[in-house]
Amino acid sequence: MHERVLEAVGIAIASGRLAPGGRLTLEGLQQDYGISRTVARDTMKVLESMNLVYSRRRVGIVVQDPSLWNVFDPKLVRWRLASDRRDQQYSSLTELRIAVEPIAAAGAARRASAAERAQLVSLAADLRRLGEAGDLEAFLAADIAFHQLLLRSCGNEMFRALEAMVAEVLTSRTRQGLMPFKPRAQALQAHEDVAAAVAGGDTAVAERAMHHILDEVREAMGLH
Repeated sequence: MHERVLEAVGIAIASGRLAPGGRLTLEGLQQDYGISRTVARDTMKVLESMNLVYSRRRVGIVVQDPSLWNVFDPKLVRWRLASDRRDQQYSSLTELRIAVEPIAAAGAARRASAAERAQLVSLAADLRRLGEAGDLEAFLAADIAFHQLLLRSCGNEMFRALEAMVAEVLTSRTRQGLMPFKPRAQALQAHEDVAAAVAGGDTAVAERAMHHILDEVREAMGLH
């Protein structure tokens, strides 16, 4: 119940239906969603922790300006991608990935353990097999694992903190039917190129190949 209400109110805020400065009350949430005061209060606590709302005595619960939101929170990423503002969110996230993931790939080529390098090569092979078979659900799981492993193994703790956010982006793209039935051959090859470069310790090739992956994403999403 708590998650259902949190999702509904979160998407309403993320989409702008609940505009900055708009007010909420625990009583209103109880009435609108048929929930207890405890569930309503817990929902507001989560939204407040994400800076989506603030509460003041005699004022109530107020929607914050988007400039104050915790935009890296995976839940907010998911809500924004579920709203009618998804194109803007995809554009912002793709630009962030372009800025971060090529450098992460180079870092992985420099710092990944032997086990991580081998796992990345194995995941790239899985992506080839699953992509050619058109198994989008299994492909999604392998793709998330591939990109999270790069962020985890690059040696930069701030990049690693983006793991959950990247998973939300990849999941949303698949769930919303924005992935082709069979991934492009160029994308599959680029993942294999990244894995081979990381395995071989070639930072320049790893960075360049990751740029190719994200260029394909930008083109496929119609982002310029």
